[in-house]
Amino acid sequence: MSKSTSDWLTLELSVPAEQAERAEDCLFAAGAVSVTLLDAQDHPLHEPGPGELPLWPWVLVQALFPGTVAREPLSEHLLAAGLIDSATALGFSDLVDRDWERAWMDQFRPMRFGRDLWICPSHVSPDPDWPLVVRLDPGLAFGSGTHPTTALCLEWIDSLSLIDRRVIDYGCGSGVLAIAAALKGARTVFCVDHDPQALAATRDNAERNGVGTRISAWSPAEFSSLEPHQRRADVVVANILAGPLVELAPSLAQCIRPGGQLVLSGILAEQAAAVAEAYRDLDPHPDQENREGWVRLVFQRRDDAGYR
Repeated sequence: MSKSTSDWLTLELSVPAEQAERAEDCLFAAGAVSVTLLDAQDHPLHEPGPGELPLWPWVLVQALFPGTVAREPLSEHLLAAGLIDSATALGFSDLVDRDWERAWMDQFRPMRFGRDLWICPSHVSPDPDWPLVVRLDPGLAFGSGTHPTTALCLEWIDSLSLIDRRVIDYGCGSGVLAIAAALKGARTVFCVDHDPQALAATRDNAERNGVGTRISAWSPAEFSSLEPHQRRADVVVANILAGPLVELAPSLAQCIRPGGQLVLSGILAEQAAAVAEAYRDLDPHPDQENREGWVRLVFQRRDDAGYR
């Protein structure tokens, strides 16, 4: 029986969504130490409903086994379970142990946004000539600059003068947009997120970048409990999803001071018109920027926008 000569053995197979859970159980029963479910056919899932855990139509199942496990019994096990028609449906590969945290971090390199703003992970020393540097490592909270929606927002922030301005980052994730705003000179930045992990990450990252005294993190309920004048800002950024942006339109619009700006992202191109319509009373002609199927909308509040 063929055994791996490496530290670990990986196995891959593709199954329809309805068989994914059974494949997972079957692989764990065969001795897998981990099982990962991935998209097998580039079929993105956008905006699942609350409590929904949808899967792709076809799922790529990856399992990790100790290197001492033989391949033939695994093939026989999956054949007997009816998950494959032949052993050729399985993909095996050897995996040598290494410093996985370091290997993962090495994938992240400094990134430039606009003219002056850089995102730099902790394992890289920034160039002294880089004007503004956000030190940030990828973590559980969304927002490291790699996604087009975050990049669009960072580039817009880089283009602004935020000296002595008041900013709200609604759906702050890692706090990367808030930190960038503070480094651009914002006097105060209110960060709002429903995820406690995001709020903790924002506080930690703000302290790490030396702007902790200017950034505060709030749950939506805490933020809503503030006095109306405390919830007003010159700039509001919300990089979330189209559905919540539409639902939040009345409350987000009220956060904008006359003459202030609202920046929305996390919007698919086909959703942009519906989001823009929800904020029509604020600004009927927002500026729109597209990238890789995602959209950034920038609204300028008119003095007569009708919000109090």
